[in-house]
Amino acid sequence: MQELETKRLWLRPFKYEDLDRLAEIFGDAETMQFISSGTRTRSQLEAGFPAKLDRFERWGFGMWAVIEKASQTMLGRCGLIYLDGTPEVELGYTLHKDYWNRGFATEASIACLRFGFEQVGLDRIVAIAQPANLASQRVMQKVGMKFEKNAHYYKTDVVYYAISKNEFHALHG
Repeated sequence: MQELETKRLWLRPFKYEDLDRLAEIFGDAETMQFISSGTRTRSQLEAGFPAKLDRFERWGFGMWAVIEKASQTMLGRCGLIYLDGTPEVELGYTLHKDYWNRGFATEASIACLRFGFEQVGLDRIVAIAQPANLASQRVMQKVGMKFEKNAHYYKTDVVYYAISKNEFHALHG
């Protein structure tokens, strides 16, 4: 499985040793306030772990653990998944609240979009957020995604953004 690197981050496949830290991140109510599935326990995360690892084998993409190089701390996750039962590929990210507003989500997202366009060969990638999640929408806008519509995915109302391969390369080379 491929690893990605940015100036401040490593994006690497998840390992079972990550479960305790993931439980801290996904168990925090503020961090998870805009994630439709809500908080998750360690046992819930562990039950879903084989599927998380299998995505890279099946699809050639998935979610990476986002590690800050300087501290070696896992900040959260970022990556690509299929959007809620559709053939569209979605950019997703969840970082612990202690790492919000530092540009980490934008930096990781650009690396994941580049991977999706250049390594996987995707022509378009979408992203969604709950309307009240303005910070997530700002990340989408910073990476060059454009609002397309209001929609309903994962049993919740969302705003829907997208970017094409050509639009991405025009902005990020």
